Amino acid sequence: MFKELNPLLHSELRLGIMSILISVDSADFTYIRKQTGTTAGNLSVQIEKLKEAGYIDVTKSFKGKMPCTTCKITQQGVEAFQQYVEALQSYLNPQQHKKEG
Repeated sequence: MFKELNPLLHSELRLGIMSILISVDSADFTYIRKQTGTTAGNLSVQIEKLKEAGYIDVTKSFKGKMPCTTCKITQQGVEAFQQYVEALQSYLNPQQHKKEG
């Protein structure tokens, strides 16, 4: 049968954030905002949800006098993302279920 999709990652914006972070060492807030096309406020909320889940680490610092927020995916986040992709594939390849069942 179909695998359950992680509701935390099923959000378009949170999935976008995780998709960016899975492919880079880290990314700053401005880069993620530009890539996702969302507002700073919405991005802040979604980053906090991913942080609370343990999927990303967030480091706040300064570049000169400007605040800088940097995000990095955690091992738990990598595993959750991989499980989400596998679950999504169960929807994209339903023929596999007939062969397995």
